[in-house]
Amino acid sequence: MQPVPYWIAQFIAAAIAALFTSKILRAGVPVTAIAVKTGPALVAEFLFTFALVYVVLNTATAEGTSGNSFYGLAIGMTVLTGAFAVGDISGGAFNPAVALGICILGISSWANIWIYLVANFAAAIVAAVIFQLINPPMQTTPIATDEPPYETPR
Repeated sequence: MQPVPYWIAQFIAAAIAALFTSKILRAGVPVTAIAVKTGPALVAEFLFTFALVYVVLNTATAEGTSGNSFYGLAIGMTVLTGAFAVGDISGGAFNPAVALGICILGISSWANIWIYLVANFAAAIVAAVIFQLINPPMQTTPIATDEPPYETPR
């Protein structure tokens, strides 16, 4: 899968959701943008984006966790923890598409979007590199064994 079409779809969906929310669901509701401080916001976004990406890679894509059913809970709890821990510091985007959405909604100033983009992309790259270093690439040829293949219980 190529990442660029996925990114484009994420940004379009975030923009549509934010516009729908601001124009229809919250029409006329005043919004005051959060006042983020650059250094703390960069660190907060980096740390929790790293945590989120690392959890996603380990629970939803790692060979050792294939067939699990807990990945949604682990990912959701990571986002929840990040939102409670640093939401007041950065707005708690942890995703460039969410950053676009909060800027469209006026929750964060457009002048701050670079903070989210830099921190989110940098954290994602670092998390992916660390994941690859710790988890060797999947084997392309199966190891011969007498055991039947694992099947997920239904």
